[in-house]
Amino acid sequence: MAMAEPLRVACLGMGWWSDVLADAIKRSSKLKIVACFSRSEPKRAAFAAKYGCRASPSYEAILKDAQVEAIINTTPNDVHLETTRMAAEAGKHVFLDKPIANSVSDGRKITECCRQAGVVLALGYQRRRESHFRWIKQQIDAGVFGQLVNAEANISRDRLGQLDLSSWRYTAAGMPGGVMLQIGIHYVDVLYYLLGPIKAVSGQFVRLVLPGDNPDVASLILEHENGALSTLNASYASASEYYLMNIYGKTASAYYDMHHGLSLLKRGEKQPVRVPCANNDTFVEEIEEFAAAVRGGARPEVGGDYATTSLAVIRAGILSAREGRRVEVAEIMVKD
Repeated sequence: MAMAEPLRVACLGMGWWSDVLADAIKRSSKLKIVACFSRSEPKRAAFAAKYGCRASPSYEAILKDAQVEAIINTTPNDVHLETTRMAAEAGKHVFLDKPIANSVSDGRKITECCRQAGVVLALGYQRRRESHFRWIKQQIDAGVFGQLVNAEANISRDRLGQLDLSSWRYTAAGMPGGVMLQIGIHYVDVLYYLLGPIKAVSGQFVRLVLPGDNPDVASLILEHENGALSTLNASYASASEYYLMNIYGKTASAYYDMHHGLSLLKRGEKQPVRVPCANNDTFVEEIEEFAAAVRGGARPEVGGDYATTSLAVIRAGILSAREGRRVEVAEIMVKD
């Protein structure tokens, strides 16, 4: 049986994350970068040279190019709607890096314009694909954990001395909620994936170490629809990179951190048992799933509706911190 032709994509927005995804595309045989565009001519020239594609003179030129089937969109959050709508109207499928937008209303519009145009929309939420989280999910679904009661998570990086205040990623206007919207949303997604939908949020956001106008430390208490509570801490002010995810059930608990891996403790046992998990290429997995969806396969695991709900959790946390109250996600879905 002949292999399907690689999905021909154009990369839009040349920043460090565009290279992360382009490197993943190079590791895959299922996609091929044929063009790129950034408003910065030097950036697009450098990207084109690095990845062996055409540097297009404009986004419009890419959208008119019949060879381009899909857009890998790593533009700033506040232009996700405009750039994705243009792609959808031109019949181009879109892989969009998270978050879907800075507001729920924009997230809804992005989802709807892709739906109406009949193009695939996939969101970049690679962390849920990590093998340790996949394993925990399998055990939860198999009933090993019993009733889920609690979870705690931490996603932290050191940005001291590495901060570019000219970047939209580190401004309140470009990334409202700061560290929680930029990286915390990944673990909001994992907590949602493992413990189920989130109905209400209480949040605190502070700026302690980094210059600028945006929070570098944030904490959320999440109330899940099944009654479980989870806590999430996110920081750009920690001594180094760190990830933690502990899931507590009535009959078993799982403990994961980036230094010690994954272990499972069952009720009645004295010591947790180490669970070996291979390092999987989460970026290749998500872009190949996108390519398969474009070619007529199953819908992407993370689409626009879910990504908009995921964003609403962060927006609820921001409102909670600002007004000093518990905020229901449903309230944000109506008014944000």
